[in-house]
Amino acid sequence: MKLDRIERPRPRTFAVRLDRPPPAGCDAAFPADFGRRFAVFGDAEEEFDWGAPLSRDSTRTDAFAALPVATRFFGEHGVIPTYVADWPVATNPASAEALRAMTEAGCCDVGAHLHPWVNPPHEEAVNPANSFAGALPERLEAAKLRLLTERIAALTGQRPLAYRAGRYGVGPNTARLLQELGYRLDVSVRARFDYAAEGGPDFTHHPIRPYWVGEQLLEVPLTTCLAGPLGRWPALARSARLRGPLARTGLLNRIPLTPEGVPLAEAKAAIEHLLDQGQALFSLSFHTPTIVPGHTPYVRDAADLAAFWSWWEGVFDLFARRNVTPVRSGDIYAAAARPC
Repeated sequence: MKLDRIERPRPRTFAVRLDRPPPAGCDAAFPADFGRRFAVFGDAEEEFDWGAPLSRDSTRTDAFAALPVATRFFGEHGVIPTYVADWPVATNPASAEALRAMTEAGCCDVGAHLHPWVNPPHEEAVNPANSFAGALPERLEAAKLRLLTERIAALTGQRPLAYRAGRYGVGPNTARLLQELGYRLDVSVRARFDYAAEGGPDFTHHPIRPYWVGEQLLEVPLTTCLAGPLGRWPALARSARLRGPLARTGLLNRIPLTPEGVPLAEAKAAIEHLLDQGQALFSLSFHTPTIVPGHTPYVRDAADLAAFWSWWEGVFDLFARRNVTPVRSGDIYAAAARPC
């Protein structure tokens, strides 16, 4: 006797770890009326010498005093940025009060940013490998995340929705720990970059499209364009020896969407290229100490600072011409549909 075939529902497909590329079928879908959107994330962190060894003593947040004015600039362009704040920002009185006031005024959203070397409990040695929180023992990563989350929630009156690991340092336990703490958005994946040589994750083969990690956590990678005829081979961009010659010849140019170290012309070309490929969501980033000269390698003087703001003006103008509109981080999560 011939039996009718029973159609069984397909199981949902989710990624499990943030430090590995997701399997097929994890993509987040967005409704047609979501359109083409962009979001701005600022790593709100302490000032330190980027060329010196990491230190627990580098916890000043003086540059944060300039952030309310910078935030007004974003607001004038319809942008409500998400500032992912680390422990020094959330605990130093002046920066904590500025962050609370901006949140209360509704001109920014606040997430969490874990720099483990300045975030208690201080049990690990301070070295490059331990600067990637995901490489720490699970118990210690969890303890640091919990303290930071609770501090931000107490400061702003809201549990943080979004998380970015300092130095993009997610690990095998990070996704599960974030979901247990109520996070819904991770923005740690820096697609097309590789930190394995330093003890961190390798994102060479991670996508730039949003995807689901578990049933509750949406990954929104930082947007990076691989431009040029060799763009289909992301592994080529891993080589520091090859990157310069490949970029100069136009064969392969890795372009992250940030004003830090990326010329405006390259960023605009990358956006145009990605739009032509159908990219619908762009994630842009910067470090908040950059808005005051002398705190990061990207802005050393007044001329650098002027170029920094001109970069944003140029990118926002391009987005406006191409009908790419700003979106808040929470609205990204609210609009994203899970896999069937």
